[in-house]
Amino acid sequence: EAVVSTQSTGMADRTAPGERKSVKEKEYICHSLTKTDKIGAVMICDEEYPQRVAFTFMLKIMEEFLAKHPKGTWSSAPFTDADIRKQFDAAQDPKEIDHLMKIQTDLDETKVILYDTIEKVLERGEKLEDIVSRSEQLSATSKQFYKTAKSTNSCCVIL
Repeated sequence: EAVVSTQSTGMADRTAPGERKSVKEKEYICHSLTKTDKIGAVMICDEEYPQRVAFTFMLKIMEEFLAKHPKGTWSSAPFTDADIRKQFDAAQDPKEIDHLMKIQTDLDETKVILYDTIEKVLERGEKLEDIVSRSEQLSATSKQFYKTAKSTNSCCVIL
């Protein structure tokens, strides 16, 4: 915990106002963001966590902090573990933080359903083609049968 705190503080100190930084350390990435009013946030996450989502999360946390605490009260403002824990729990699923990611996931799911539907329609189309073909063959066969029956019956007289 002390190492994380030291690295986070160092990263925050090296991030200029209005700047974003990301530094990889082994399997983790340390993201740092400092707003122009010199309030900042640092987030350490694994490589798989999307960078855009990490910065969106940090911006959201800072906005909530700023809404609760005016600039002159920052040094004495309590930002409790409960505040952070609630936000951190929500951030475990990147789709909850990043609406674009949620929309992309929904689109991907919709595409799968759409492809399945199109495939089923094409299969039905092939089956319809088979039915139409069989119907045409049956029609041709029945016409042939009618002609044959007519010619066969023309030699006989029905009393």
